[in-house]
Amino acid sequence: MTIALLFIGACFLAYTNGANDNFKGVATLFGSGTTNYKKAIHWATITTLAGSIAAIFLAGELVKNFSGKGLVPNELIQNPIFAISIALGAALTVLLATKIGMPISTTHSLVGALFGAGVMAIGADFNFAKLGKTFLMPLIVSPLMAAVASFILYLIFRNFRKKLKINSKSCLCVTETNTSSHLANANLSVTPETSVQVTQCENGWVETYEGKLFGISAQKVLDNLHYVSSGIVSFARGLNDTPKIVGLLVIVNTLDIKWGMIAVAITMAIGGLLNAKKVGITMSKKITPMNAGQGFTANIITGLLVTTASVHGLPVSTTHVSVGSIFGIGTATKKANVKMVSKILLSWLLTLPIAALASGLLFKLLQNLL
Repeated sequence: MTIALLFIGACFLAYTNGANDNFKGVATLFGSGTTNYKKAIHWATITTLAGSIAAIFLAGELVKNFSGKGLVPNELIQNPIFAISIALGAALTVLLATKIGMPISTTHSLVGALFGAGVMAIGADFNFAKLGKTFLMPLIVSPLMAAVASFILYLIFRNFRKKLKINSKSCLCVTETNTSSHLANANLSVTPETSVQVTQCENGWVETYEGKLFGISAQKVLDNLHYVSSGIVSFARGLNDTPKIVGLLVIVNTLDIKWGMIAVAITMAIGGLLNAKKVGITMSKKITPMNAGQGFTANIITGLLVTTASVHGLPVSTTHVSVGSIFGIGTATKKANVKMVSKILLSWLLTLPIAALASGLLFKLLQNLL
């Protein structure tokens, strides 16, 4: 019974992870008006699934880190109740954040749950030093690195664009079938000063680029690069997050690692398809307005940092890195929504203690019941 409960708990965590995290890789595609929500989430699902499958071959170190090895004694690691408490404690925390539209870190939730269940089980024997060095430091440093890196890279790209004489322009972006009605509702008429662009993005004003790059429309080149960069971020997220959840199954030999990765990947994809919109809108629309070039820049930094961390076994949060990158863009353009970022930071601060409390109480409860 405990093995079945552990598998259910891990799948529940994978589902909530997909709901809260899957859209983050494509948030800039939707936020910049490059594509609509439906196409963005489908692209995120495909590329995240690819990253999850790649994790079978590339992310063994993360599986080991999130099994709890080195944090608690080996005999506790082999206790299914310990793993169940971690999975359920982290999942409940992520589910709560998803319901209120806050993009939190599943990694942070897992770290908090590991801490809560571990301290409840062994008290002061918990390895606090490794917790700080291996887990907390990368989680704290990575969003700061992302914000600074995206700020600098955006300024470099903007200067390069101007030297190539590629200029930005504002367009009223509406759907083809509703062009007339939207113009009428907005009390607008088409004049030489009004650029109306018929695309599939959400209604509103967007920035596009005029000019050629290697003889091709700069906007077309950028849109293609933006799609690729979003796919890279989603791939990196699948690569980084899947093994963290699978680590809970492997420690008690519940499933072969390959089958564990596949089960988690599929459940994660379902969670993203069904419940990602609320967090997706927060990431895409509420941190800062952005155009395709700014979104592309943020994605480069996010993809680079998360992929590098995954290969080296560092448990960074895709959420923290992605929010940091987008905020860095908002800082450079002076359009960042500081109030919303403050709310997100508060949710990050609360993630660890809530997950720790939930998993600690669950460990005690399950010990008495099972």
